[in-house]
Amino acid sequence: MARGQGVILVTGATGQQGGAVARELLARKHAVRAMTREPDSDAAQALGRLGAEVVKGDLNDADSLRRVLRGAWGVFAVQNTWEAGVEGEEAQGKRIAELAREGGVQHYVYTSVGSAHRKTGIPHFDNKARVEATVRGLAFPSHVILRPVFFIDNFLSPGFKPGIDQGKLMIALKPTTVLQMIAVKDIGKYGALAFETADELNRQEIDLAGDAHTMPQTAQILSKAAGRTITFQPVPIEEVRKAGEDYAIMLEWFDRVGYSADIAGNAKRYGIKPTTLAEWAASVQW
Repeated sequence: MARGQGVILVTGATGQQGGAVARELLARKHAVRAMTREPDSDAAQALGRLGAEVVKGDLNDADSLRRVLRGAWGVFAVQNTWEAGVEGEEAQGKRIAELAREGGVQHYVYTSVGSAHRKTGIPHFDNKARVEATVRGLAFPSHVILRPVFFIDNFLSPGFKPGIDQGKLMIALKPTTVLQMIAVKDIGKYGALAFETADELNRQEIDLAGDAHTMPQTAQILSKAAGRTITFQPVPIEEVRKAGEDYAIMLEWFDRVGYSADIAGNAKRYGIKPTTLAEWAASVQW
C-alpha cells in the first residue's frame, strides 16, 4: 500500500514523534489529519500551513476520537507517559487502538519504546508492551510497531539543556554505559515508511536507533558542535529516585542491560541512513 490509500490520522501531531511523522508524510504528499488538543497553537497552525487537516481530539475522550478517526485509512498512534502517567498512557493506547479497529482503520502504526517486549521491569516500558499486545490482538488488516530508543533531541529538553548551557551533561549513568539513541526526524522517516510499505512491513516490530555512545563520548561530541567545553557529570541515582521511581528504574536498566536495536541492519534493510549524534548536534542551535 503506497501513498494515495487515504487519510492518515497522526496523534500527538504537535509533539516530537507525531510532529516528525506528520511533517515527513506531508513532505511526501500524503493526506494527513493532525490531531491535537490545541488546534490554535503555533505548532498546529504550522502543520496546517504545510497542508495538514488540523483536528481537535483528546486521547482521554472516546467521542472525540471517534470523530477524528472517521474515514481514516491509517493511524499513527503515540502517547506520552510523562503527561498521562503510566496507567493513563496504557488506557489511552488501548482506547485509540480499539476505536480505530471499530472505525474500520485499515493500517495501524503504534510507536512503543525500544525493548518494550523484553520484560524490562520499567513501568513505562511494560505498559507499552501491554498496548502492543492489544494492537496485535485486534487483528487490523495490517499494523506495524515501531520501538524507538532514547531521543537524541532530549539533549535540547529542559531536563538537559540548562545543564549543558552551564557546560555539564548531567545524567545518572555510569561513564562506561553505551546508550543507543535516535534523532526524532529519523522516527518520522520510519513512520512514513510504515505507511508507504504497509504490505511489506505488515506485522513487523522494529527497534529503532541511529547511534550509540557513552556519556563522556556524548559530552565530547556536543562540545565540538557547541564550540565550548561540555563535560559529563554523573548524577547520583538516589537524587533521580527522589524525583521519580520510574525514571530511576529506566536509568538503572540502561546501566545493567540497555537497548539492542540493530542499527546497521536496519539501515541496510529499510534504506534509511541513520542520523549520527554528531550530525544532529551540528544541525541545531546551541
